[in-house]
Amino acid sequence: MNITLQPTVLKWARERAGLDAAALAKKLSTTEAKVTAWETEGTLTYKRAEKLADKTHTPFGYLFLEEPPVENLPISDFRTVGSEEPTRPSPELLDVLYDAMSKQAWYRNYLIEMGETRLEYIGSARLEEPTAEVAARISAHCGFDSAHRAEASDWKADLNLMFEQCEEHGILVTRTGMAMGNTHRPLKVDEFRGFALSDPYAPLIFINSRDSHAAQMFTLIHEVVHLWLGLSGVSNLTSTYAPSARIEQFCNQVAAEVLVPIETLRTQLARVQDDAEPISLLVRYFKVSSLVILRRLKDLGEIDAATFRKLYKKEEARFALIKSKQQASGGGNYYASKNVQVGRRFASALIGSTLEGRTTYREAYSLLGVKKTETFNNFARQLHFRV
Repeated sequence: MNITLQPTVLKWARERAGLDAAALAKKLSTTEAKVTAWETEGTLTYKRAEKLADKTHTPFGYLFLEEPPVENLPISDFRTVGSEEPTRPSPELLDVLYDAMSKQAWYRNYLIEMGETRLEYIGSARLEEPTAEVAARISAHCGFDSAHRAEASDWKADLNLMFEQCEEHGILVTRTGMAMGNTHRPLKVDEFRGFALSDPYAPLIFINSRDSHAAQMFTLIHEVVHLWLGLSGVSNLTSTYAPSARIEQFCNQVAAEVLVPIETLRTQLARVQDDAEPISLLVRYFKVSSLVILRRLKDLGEIDAATFRKLYKKEEARFALIKSKQQASGGGNYYASKNVQVGRRFASALIGSTLEGRTTYREAYSLLGVKKTETFNNFARQLHFRV
C-alpha cells in the first residue's frame, strides 16, 4: 500500500539521523535514486515508511506531520560556545536524555514514597561565590581528596571511586557510549560529553563513556557543580574550558579546583619540577588529563599564555589519540556493564521494588533495558538479591 508523505519531512528524518541519501539507501536495501524520489514526491509504501522510521530512529508518527518538527532539548543547552548556536540534537542524544529523565522520575517517586528527605546541597551554590569556596564544599561533602585519589592504581580505578562517592551522596550516575544499548548507535563526544538533571530528591548525572577516562572525570565534577547550582543542562566542554559562557566557565573553574587544588599543585610542582617530564608526573598524581594540568599551571602563573597555547595544542592532539584507543577497547561482563550503564544505586532500588511487588516487571524491564526474565534475575543476583 502506497502512502504520500511530505517530502520535506522525509528529508528531515534522513538528515536528523546524519545520513546522506546513499547511506540511507544502503540501510533500506534500496537505491539512492528511490530515496531521492521519496524526498521529491513523498510517495512510498507503508512498510517502507516503517522501515525508514526504524533505521533513522524517528518516531513513526513524525513522518505524517505536515512539516518537520523543531526538536528542542527539554533542558538547558550549554553546548553554545561564544555567539555560536548549539547544533541540532541528534536522535541518540535525545533518546539517552529522555531515558535518563524516565529513570529519574521513577527514582524520585520511589524516594518520596520511602519517606526520604530533600538533598540540601542541590542549588546551594551561587555564581557570585568564589570558586575555591564552592570547590571546598563539594570536596568536603563528597570526599573528593586528591591525596586519596593519588593512591588509586590507575585512571579507571580513580574514576570508579569518584562515581561511587557521588552515588553514596545521593547522585544517580549513569554511563554509556551508545544509545539504548544499541552498539550501532554510538554517542558522539563532539556533540556532548555529559548532562546533569537537577532535582532535590534524585539528581542525575549522565557521562558519555566514549570519552577518555581522564575527560570523564572532569565531566563528572563539572556536572556535579551544575547540581550544586541547581541547574540542569547538556555540556560538551569544548577544549575542556568553555571560553565565554558564564555558567560553564564557573563549573569548569570549580571542577578544576576540586580535581587539582591550587595549593596541592604548588606542593606537587615543587616535588617534580626538576624531573624531565614534570607534567606527566602531575598527570599521574592528580589522575586528570594533561590539558587540565596545563590550564592549572597557567592559573598558577607557572607558564605564560604563549607557552600554554603551544603546549595545549600539542596535548590536544595526543589526547585525541589516547581517546580513540580507549574507544576501540570493549568487551567485559554484561551485567557489570549494565550496572555501569544504569547506575548501581538506581538498579538496586528498582530491582528491590520490583521483587517486593511495588513496581511491575514490565516497567522494570523497560527502565533497565532488558527483555527477558532470565536476564533480569541474573542482574538481580549480581546485586546480591535472592531470586
